[in-house]
Amino acid sequence: MPENQLGYEKMTTLLRKFALPSITSTLVSSLYNIVDQIFIGQGVGYLGNAATNVSYPFSTICLAIALLVGIGSASRFSLLLGKKKLDEAAKVAGSGIVLMAAAGLLYAAIGECLLEPLLRIFGATPDVLPYARQYASVTLLGMPFLIVTNGLSNLIRADGSPKCSMLCMVSGAVANTILDPIFIFPCGLGVFGAALATVMGQILSFVLALAYLRKFKTIRLVRSDFRLSLRSTLKTFGMGISSCVNQVAITLVQIVLNHSLTYYGALSIYGTDIPLAACGIVMKTNAILLSIIVGISQGVQPLIGFNYGAQQYKRVREAYLLAIRWNFVVSAIGFCLFEFFPDPIISIFGSGNELYMEFAVKFMRTFLFMVLVNGVQLLSSNFFTAIGKANRGLLLALTRQVFFLIPLLLLLPLWLGIDGVMLAGPIADWIAFVVSVVLVRRELKRQAALTALCQEE
Repeated sequence: MPENQLGYEKMTTLLRKFALPSITSTLVSSLYNIVDQIFIGQGVGYLGNAATNVSYPFSTICLAIALLVGIGSASRFSLLLGKKKLDEAAKVAGSGIVLMAAAGLLYAAIGECLLEPLLRIFGATPDVLPYARQYASVTLLGMPFLIVTNGLSNLIRADGSPKCSMLCMVSGAVANTILDPIFIFPCGLGVFGAALATVMGQILSFVLALAYLRKFKTIRLVRSDFRLSLRSTLKTFGMGISSCVNQVAITLVQIVLNHSLTYYGALSIYGTDIPLAACGIVMKTNAILLSIIVGISQGVQPLIGFNYGAQQYKRVREAYLLAIRWNFVVSAIGFCLFEFFPDPIISIFGSGNELYMEFAVKFMRTFLFMVLVNGVQLLSSNFFTAIGKANRGLLLALTRQVFFLIPLLLLLPLWLGIDGVMLAGPIADWIAFVVSVVLVRRELKRQAALTALCQEE
């Protein structure tokens, strides 16, 4: 195998090459739900927006499964490439693809069987439930395609083809964006039409991703590689668990948040449905920003994993710090938009009465106030995953969502009512940022000491 560019190319060049297509992929992928929210808001109203909000946990759980297998496989793949163990890398890729397909089919089957009880758990009110049931029953059919596509895109990126990974994701999102208004307005299919457009876009992305199996650059896949072993599966899960848990935690937060908003909203002037609909808009708007940060994280993962496997620790540090700088630029732009221009952002998703707009603006400004530092926790968690330290990555994945945000969502409203729900977000963001800085700083010092020791020898 010729010398891999990840080990010698200038880091800024590599991050541009890998992160920009990755950002495009994750950004466009997040538009699946955003586009649905916009057109449903315009064509159905805020009850339709509330329906997509309570259905959203199905998508985050789906992404959690895709990350468990996809990031786990891609992280192992990159480390093995750095160690020049190509046969083992091929087996990791092949078994990972089989795991993605099996997990996707199982998840869709469980979701369809338990659809209505799960929607109630996710926070659906009696008025919202019919819309949510109609939307989720269709989108669940596309989940197997989405899991395989997302998982494969990580392997394609780790193989050195970030543009191909981007193309797979972008094509489906473009198809969804074109079909959404056609199905909702001229065809009059409402939320069912939005869900159908989403699934059709996911199938297109799946077909393009599957076509890459014969085009891997660094390995050659053979039939024997597509076999599962318990040992390999557990290793893959171990590498992907932090990213997976982060998404599962987001789902738990969404559920707690939905129930808190409906409960404390009923005790306020806003009622139950206004906070639920407004929250969906704010969280999915923030998801656009997070998708860019996730794109940076996924783009830098092969750089960190390969160079750590090759024991080039200076390049590992350089890659991480460069990704952090990119993150701060993106987050600063997001902060300015959320704090100074909330009204036009919210208006994109349809109009509502005065109380609806008042709460939506207040929720966006308060809950996302510490968005400037929010990405550090995500990047740091994936940093530890990329270097094979899944336990620390898992710890950081749990900090913001599970250890801090959920307890704050339960405790602060006891004293502050619905304002306590909104304040929980920025407080949790700040604490998670501090913990991330402490753990990563300790790891970078350890790597610096190893570098100095190698130079002495």
